[in-house]
Amino acid sequence: MATKTLPDQARYTYVYHPSREHKERWKKLAAKARTPLSKFIIATVDGVVDENEEFKPRREIVREVETLRQDNRALNEDLHRKDILLNRYESELKRYRAAPWIEDTPGIVQMSQDLIRILKARGTIESGRLLDELGIDPREADLAKAIYKQLESLQAFGAVGQDKKGSWVWLW
Repeated sequence: MATKTLPDQARYTYVYHPSREHKERWKKLAAKARTPLSKFIIATVDGVVDENEEFKPRREIVREVETLRQDNRALNEDLHRKDILLNRYESELKRYRAAPWIEDTPGIVQMSQDLIRILKARGTIESGRLLDELGIDPREADLAKAIYKQLESLQAFGAVGQDKKGSWVWLW
């Protein structure tokens, strides 16, 4: 006569479902998978644990997400401050480069490489659009004046001209 071995009590884990409907739902899912409920639970939990060996409780994940959100906010604020600073530096650099043209400094004065690049690339460009592409607000009279003086210099040199509409045309 064969002896029946009793299951090892140390291997048992009990699941207390939040409701009877919850347990019934799990039973239906297990039946659909054609497996006993205990094997279904083990397979499902093992699948989740195998995907993420560093299993964390929900409240720990929520804390981590909140920390990441705070870090993200701080980085966005830092980026915003740096963008403002960069805009100020760029504006200051434009003024510095335009100064010799505004003050009519005698001698050799460097042309704006951006101005020449835009003129060459566009071929023909209207004055307002040119200032816009250079990032110059037309209300910044000094910077606009410096650009127009450079255009006049290029025109005197024969590199640019103006068409009937007043748009600037690259001639080379």
